[in-house]
Amino acid sequence: MSSDRSFLKASIPQLIAQLTPDEKSALLGAPNWWNTNPVPRLGIPSIRMSDGPNGVRGSSHFVATPAQCLPCETAMASSFDPDMVHRIGEFLADEAKVKSSVVLLAPTCNIQRSPLGGRAFESFSEDPVLSGALAAAYVSGLQSKGVDATIKHFVANDQESERTGADSVMTDRALREIYLYPFMIAQKYGKPGAFMTSYGRLNGTHCSEDPWLLQTVLRGEWGFKGIVMSDWYGTYSVETAINAGLDLEMPGTPRWRTRLLINQSIASQKLLHSTIDSRAAAMLGWIQKQASLNPDVVYGDGVERSQDSEENRKFCRDIAAEGIVVLKNEGGILPLKGNGKKKVLIVGPNAKASVISGGGSAALKPTYVVTPYEGITNGVPEGEEVEFSYAVGCHAHKYLPTLETCMTADNGEPGWTCTFWNCDEEGNKKERIDDRVLFDTRVRLNDHLPTGLVEPWAVELTGKFEVKETGRFEFGLTVSGRAKLYVNGDLAINNWENQTPGEFFYGQGTVEEKAVLDVVAGTPLDIAVWFSRESGFVYTGPKSAASSYQPALMKGVRLGGIEKVDSSHYIDEAVSLAKQADVVVFVAGLNFEWESEGFDRSTLNMPGEQDETIAKIAEANPNTIVVVQCGSAVAMPWAPSVAGILHAWYLGNEAGNAIADVLFGKINPSARLPLSFPKRVQDIAAYPHLVCEHGKIFYGEDLYVGYRHFEARGVEPLFAFGFGLSYTTFSLCDLKLHEVSSNGDPESFALEVSVTVTNTGPLAGTEVVQLYIDLPDAGYSTPRKQLKAFTKARDIKPGESKTVVMRLDKHAVSSWNPRGNRWVALEGEYVVWVGQSSVDLRLSQKYEMGVGFNWTGL
Repeated sequence: MSSDRSFLKASIPQLIAQLTPDEKSALLGAPNWWNTNPVPRLGIPSIRMSDGPNGVRGSSHFVATPAQCLPCETAMASSFDPDMVHRIGEFLADEAKVKSSVVLLAPTCNIQRSPLGGRAFESFSEDPVLSGALAAAYVSGLQSKGVDATIKHFVANDQESERTGADSVMTDRALREIYLYPFMIAQKYGKPGAFMTSYGRLNGTHCSEDPWLLQTVLRGEWGFKGIVMSDWYGTYSVETAINAGLDLEMPGTPRWRTRLLINQSIASQKLLHSTIDSRAAAMLGWIQKQASLNPDVVYGDGVERSQDSEENRKFCRDIAAEGIVVLKNEGGILPLKGNGKKKVLIVGPNAKASVISGGGSAALKPTYVVTPYEGITNGVPEGEEVEFSYAVGCHAHKYLPTLETCMTADNGEPGWTCTFWNCDEEGNKKERIDDRVLFDTRVRLNDHLPTGLVEPWAVELTGKFEVKETGRFEFGLTVSGRAKLYVNGDLAINNWENQTPGEFFYGQGTVEEKAVLDVVAGTPLDIAVWFSRESGFVYTGPKSAASSYQPALMKGVRLGGIEKVDSSHYIDEAVSLAKQADVVVFVAGLNFEWESEGFDRSTLNMPGEQDETIAKIAEANPNTIVVVQCGSAVAMPWAPSVAGILHAWYLGNEAGNAIADVLFGKINPSARLPLSFPKRVQDIAAYPHLVCEHGKIFYGEDLYVGYRHFEARGVEPLFAFGFGLSYTTFSLCDLKLHEVSSNGDPESFALEVSVTVTNTGPLAGTEVVQLYIDLPDAGYSTPRKQLKAFTKARDIKPGESKTVVMRLDKHAVSSWNPRGNRWVALEGEYVVWVGQSSVDLRLSQKYEMGVGFNWTGL
């Protein structure tokens, strides 16, 4: 990297005057997946971005640098704690710099319209107020240390069904009051450095091509000063996107912002030089800001590193525990401590698995992982005696488990050897280019490939595979491209011709082709996979998830396998052990294969035979506690039969330790659900409009998302929004309202609400206080009891009381008037509700607005 830093003080208008047309065009695109284009002639550096939002992956999928993995955003939101989320932003800023990045592609603050959304775990909540407050805190924390946030996806990227072309059809009120709202709050209080557009359309227009969205609302009404970038391969035009206000096409090399296409658009006057100058100036200002804030990173060596310390581990452990929601605690079975020796059975497909994050852009290679089994068995409080046993109970994988722990590379290292070959026209080996050892049998080949590759090229993956038990073993080969699996030189799986499209690799790959072979313990098998990135089928969509990625780049192969055993064997073993145990802890849920960018879930049920196994174990031992790891809601048909339920989300590196801290009572839980849990799919607010229908997603529920739907329609949720248990109890009293005089000025309107919280239980604890409002009856449909504020009464000792104060501003009393195209606070009677969930609002008081007002902007 050049040491010339004159750019940091350069005049942007003067730079624009010095740039050639080609250099201006280059600034509006990228050279690769993660960087902006430099202009060495003028000392303009490149800046690097990295994926979030629950960690900083770095700039390679192929050979990733390990990173700290934090809880997913639904887990963050369960804390109801903006201060904690601000600290998470600060932590991630340090992580970004360690990866030589100064821009994080986060946070995601789309609305959890449906728990079946593939990226639901990436979003905070179904509620716009909670989402906006936490997004603002995340952005503020990140940017307080000089790393820019790229808030996404603007707007209505609420599901993955046909995401690049789907048209989100909604009313103006739903758009303003629900879907734009969290972005508006984040802009007002956090001021993100960048916005990322959604893949799809909003009321007929692609978001990356929508001048109303990007210019009128974002830059005009909200005063946004940063840059707008596309999602990866979410740019669909040359002049339309540039004229609409899209500054940066990502990733590179560009498909649209090439020298030829931009010059043609200028020559035809579809683009003006002044527009190119405006977009280039925005890019230069953004690059200059980041380079000035982080000169040692931007002008550094570009090397990506990992950081791991006891301090960081404690931070990750603490925030993970803060997000765990206790949903049931029958008979006080939790926390698991007390006199006497206990026999505890740990069971479930996730117990010994590394379930730390959802899939897609949120996935990363962790520096380490503490599994639930490790955390629980190592987390027994001092003085307690526990005897542990274990059974898997059932499997719940989507693809057969990866095999790196059973593989040995050609040089004797764990894993397998990845060799790149240039080939002749017939696809035969011609020239060996590079090889390396990979400790992962999932291989992604879209970035950081070795130099010297010339079309056509191929990859050979080789190693020795060994099992611990003799028997039948099932192999599975999934590919985006073409691949063949050879075992001891014999073709075992042909995923080369006659391929079947599937969901692998964002919907561009195949289904998993399988083969069952006899294996002998202690006898290694020679494994070889031959991979070509040319697909054997043409995607015809939209049955599998419609991909937005360029096929020539998004390629990969995956090898998995597992012993072939009748599933009843696992269930019978677990039930037998459960009968002998005092307590059973069943670790259930989903993983990154089921919740991921690229596709939506098809059911609320947990995969495999988990529900059946939990029911049978609970019948054998009613002292069963279920720990659920997933990013959103799942059905729980067994809920009445078990004694305890912990919803643990995806908790990152420290998942196991955090779960143990709550199970054993080291942490008194205070988390609350940031979304409603429906009992069945039909109870989801968005039902039946859960998929793209003839190119459109109909937001038929309008304003009635989540808990608003349950309240308005009298439907009982499985667990309500805002619900969560503590190991102590609290009461609320003395609700008071105090109006701060505004003299009719909406900017100064304020209403202070105070309430006293008393700990009526045996342990010190923290309570989340939630404030909801009924707006005046205006003669049109408006949801009742909308969340407008929340706070925490922290660390209250038994018998102690604390008074908390929540301050409401103009946003809390306003709704959108689509005819006047403005926000309106109506005169009339408002009702303020305070309680502990959306269905447990114990206190209320009326407030009379004598004179209404209206406003626009922020």
